[in-house]
Amino acid sequence: MIDAKLNPFIHQAYCVLDGESISRELATDLAQLEGPDILDLVSLANKVRDKFCDEEHICTILNAKSGQCSENCKFCAQSSHHEAEIDEYSLLDSKEIVDKARFAAENGVRSFGIVTSGLGFPKANDVFKSILEAIDTIKKEFPDLGICASLGMLSEETAGELAKRNIKHYNINLQTNPERYNELIATTHDVNDRIKTIKLLQQHSIGVCTGGIIGVGETMEDRISLAFSLKELNVDVIPLNVLVPIDGTPLENSSGATIAEITKTFALFRLINPTKVIKFAAGRETIMKDFQGLLMLTGANGYLTGGYLTTRGRNISDDEVFQNQLNHFSSKK
Repeated sequence: MIDAKLNPFIHQAYCVLDGESISRELATDLAQLEGPDILDLVSLANKVRDKFCDEEHICTILNAKSGQCSENCKFCAQSSHHEAEIDEYSLLDSKEIVDKARFAAENGVRSFGIVTSGLGFPKANDVFKSILEAIDTIKKEFPDLGICASLGMLSEETAGELAKRNIKHYNINLQTNPERYNELIATTHDVNDRIKTIKLLQQHSIGVCTGGIIGVGETMEDRISLAFSLKELNVDVIPLNVLVPIDGTPLENSSGATIAEITKTFALFRLINPTKVIKFAAGRETIMKDFQGLLMLTGANGYLTGGYLTTRGRNISDDEVFQNQLNHFSSKK
């Protein structure tokens, strides 16, 4: 029975538990909630997660090729257009990639992602072929470890090669409201190129991991538009990053988003995409700090562990304790 004292907009949103969808108009109204009403929204999002998608999704990623990227994404330290001080290196050799996968597998991580900087792979060049060789070795040695990749935009040829390896998920983020992509994210490529890759992956039956970043100057309306765009694309996993401002990037002085805004954003993504995995990625430890557990109770059911691309994360053993504590608040016990 729904509490009659609930905010009327939250009361309407309980329709999601009955398998109905919320409208953009209702999502916009929910985005305006303040104070204790936010915690009621959190409670509803957690109920929706438990009912429709209570699986755990924990993964770790490897920055297998760092820096010297030709694209000018405003938030990214790896862009050659910016002046961020990071380690730059070409593709790691196959042995090192396999060693990192072994460490993940031996520490109970079920998904291991290989990430490279750059626009992508329209052709299966030598770098791409080296990545395929590493994937082949990992799958042979660790057949139970899910292999994921984030290599930029793809073509029919390169998507097909990854499909042959039966990779678990491919990550390519929309980042923000597609209509404002060139304004908020990058001007060196178009968001439609990313959407084409998403659809190409789906044609090859590759699981798609596509989300965005919070705190790049977007509005709550932009975040809602992103959530509905991902719903329309029917992606499998939705990673949400919270901007970590990095010196030397155009967003180095960004004030980001407030805890309340981020919390409402995660809850709205869950209500709009009730059956999808929503993964808390960058910013979990460094931005959310003491509030990261709150976001995991706001509809999220996955997270990155063991570090990110150019910013630190939290070690796997600490996250295991963190996950065990979270399970007490879920129907999954």
